[in-house]
Amino acid sequence: MIEDGKKVRIHYTGTLNDGTQFDSSAGRDPLEFETGAGMVIPGFDAAVRDMEVGGKKTVTLPAKEAYGEVREEMIGDIPKDRFPEGMDVQVGMPLQMQGPQGPMPVVVKEVKEDAVTIDANHPLAGKDLTFELELVEIV
Repeated sequence: MIEDGKKVRIHYTGTLNDGTQFDSSAGRDPLEFETGAGMVIPGFDAAVRDMEVGGKKTVTLPAKEAYGEVREEMIGDIPKDRFPEGMDVQVGMPLQMQGPQGPMPVVVKEVKEDAVTIDANHPLAGKDLTFELELVEIV
C-alpha cells in the first residue's frame, strides 16, 4: 500500500463510457503527484494506492469519485447586456467569469433573447470515468 505523502509517476489514459478518450499521458512524461495531497481526483488517487511499480490496471470511477455530480447551482443566466456590445456569444463557447476566488471558467449552455445561460461545472462533472493505469515509479 502506497502511503500518503509518497510521490508517484504514472502513465494513464482516461475514457468516457462511450470509449471517447478525454486525456492521456501517452507521448509525454508520466503524471507525477503526491498521494493523499488532493492533487488529483479522489478516485484516481485511491486507485493508485494498491499498485506496484510496473503494475497495470483499469478502473472505472463513478462521477462522485471523479469530478462530482453536476451541481444545478453552478448553472445560471446572465443578462445579455452584461456582455461586451457586439460580442457573438455562441453555445459551447468557453468564457471566464470573475468569481469570489478569482477567474473561473464557464461554458455557454444556451443563448436566449435577453440572457445567456452559463455552466460553471467541470466539463467532466456527472460523468463516470475509466482509467488505464501503469505505475512507473514511486519517487
